[in-house]
Amino acid sequence: MDISDCSRQTKSLLKKTTTKTQASVKKVLDQIPKTAPVFRENIYTLPNFLTFTRLISAPLIGYLVLHSNLIWATAVFVYSSITDLLDGYIARKYNLQSVVGSILDPMADKILMITLTGCLTAINSLPLWIAIIIFSRDFLLGLSAIYYRYISLPPPKTFKRYWDFSIPSAEVHPTNISKYNTALQMALITTSLVKPLLFDTLTPDTLDIAQTAVAGLEYIVATTTVLSGLSYVFSKDAVKILTSEEMERRRLKQLTKNKK
Repeated sequence: MDISDCSRQTKSLLKKTTTKTQASVKKVLDQIPKTAPVFRENIYTLPNFLTFTRLISAPLIGYLVLHSNLIWATAVFVYSSITDLLDGYIARKYNLQSVVGSILDPMADKILMITLTGCLTAINSLPLWIAIIIFSRDFLLGLSAIYYRYISLPPPKTFKRYWDFSIPSAEVHPTNISKYNTALQMALITTSLVKPLLFDTLTPDTLDIAQTAVAGLEYIVATTTVLSGLSYVFSKDAVKILTSEEMERRRLKQLTKNKK
């Protein structure tokens, strides 16, 4: 075999080896999943702003209650109740619903409820036993929310992305009994908030009737609180994990809305 034949065979072998290597690399690269563009919602909307103001009003109301400024506490509480109605109405009317809103809205309600429950219990305006029931339910639901956020978050699951609520991953849909429970809890909290102001002005007979009515409301709230917690366990529609197709549909919808 002369040198030219050896050179041709070497080149042929190198070409085949290179071709096989390129094919192997291409096969490996094709197996690597392509990362889809991350869909981010527009979270800077008026409903979300109103919800945020309701969030920060909770510690203010608690401070006022603990320092016996019940008139001012009631005034800020009325503001929180009004914004609770407004943010949902504006979001529905002007098509400003968002996943972060579906999370922040009940979160604001819960933070306000927990703050007032604790503070009203501290000044003996609310029984300790009902506060324990409310706290236990909300604690367990909070753990569930942390779990569902983690399992539904698109990869990579980093700490920063976990707390980036512009990346939607799951929606929370309150059950019917939970909606009734929220209304009844708000009624009890409102009653407990104004009770020190109003009960001193009542006659003994009227005071007995009012105290009986408040005690009845407390037992009703305790019952609906337990039932609403169980409803999240057994309901299939309470939490909806968003699929990649659903997030893509929302991304396209938002792009269309931004172009208008």
